[in-house]
Amino acid sequence: MQKKDFIESIGNTPLIYIQSLSKLTGCEIYGKAEFMNPGGSVKDRAALGMIVDAEQKGLLKKGGLIVEGTAGNTGIGLVLIGNQKGYRTKLVVPSTQSQEKVDTLRGMGAEVLVVPPANYPDPKNYRMIAAQIAKDEGGLYVNQFENLSNFRSHYETTAPEIWEQTEHKITAFACAIGSGGTLAGISQYLKEKNDKIQIGCVDPLGSSMYNYFTRGVEEISPGESITEGIGQGVITANVKPCRVDHAFQLNDNIILNMVHYIVQNDGIFLGSSSGANLCGAYLMAKKMGPGGRVVTLLCDSGQKYISKVYNPTFLKERGLKITGKAEDLFPALDQAH
Repeated sequence: MQKKDFIESIGNTPLIYIQSLSKLTGCEIYGKAEFMNPGGSVKDRAALGMIVDAEQKGLLKKGGLIVEGTAGNTGIGLVLIGNQKGYRTKLVVPSTQSQEKVDTLRGMGAEVLVVPPANYPDPKNYRMIAAQIAKDEGGLYVNQFENLSNFRSHYETTAPEIWEQTEHKITAFACAIGSGGTLAGISQYLKEKNDKIQIGCVDPLGSSMYNYFTRGVEEISPGESITEGIGQGVITANVKPCRVDHAFQLNDNIILNMVHYIVQNDGIFLGSSSGANLCGAYLMAKKMGPGGRVVTLLCDSGQKYISKVYNPTFLKERGLKITGKAEDLFPALDQAH
């Protein structure tokens, strides 16, 4: 099928049947292959939605400047779409992100500022710095965390695709939260189609989402995760519309063992956030019992995480035992809450 340009090729990604997890749970577990978007991740959708929204509001014109604070994937979508549309892009990235992402963004033509990590709303936080740059330079601050066109992009594209691809027979959906737009858009849409569909949120240690969805409090959990692109410490505008029935909290050992297990058993090479999502799909399937149809997102490939997730030296230095073996994954995952 021919596409007229880069932008037209965003979306309509396939569902991949996850054989290993389906066999273990007795459910059909599918991963939506968002790594097949042209920019390589699910964030292409939100980037397009936010740019189009800004254009419609007259906030972006030819030659304009796009500014954003990003863990990397949203930035990739913004710079590639911006390149096609004739915009310049300046991105602020925390130093906790992989060097591959930074190199990729610069290779695509973005101006990238890498800053030390700082909690929001510290003025040194990457999001706060991006907002100030946009103000000083007259650029558009995209603000994916509070920009509801992020949420709408998934409500209008990702969720309807899942609904149709599962022939309206989906029983559960699970994923982690970065900005919140993906889970919010998909959960809202699916619940409107069938309120019995169960929604799960997966949270790495060091994030607030588990406590928010289980106890209604905005409280940071102990521990810091090396997973990139997920793990939110504040309740953003894109988190608030999320409709969540079950929340799970996982440590890095479980999440990273899952991505290694999946590449060894299903041949799918993924980033760490996809590991969290697959853990969530497995836990939702176990909670609901055999016979269900569970979907999650395969956010991006493992290619941007070679120096961390797939680097034995890096993992060993952080005390992580990552083998990808079933005996090192499922006993711990089955005890997760």
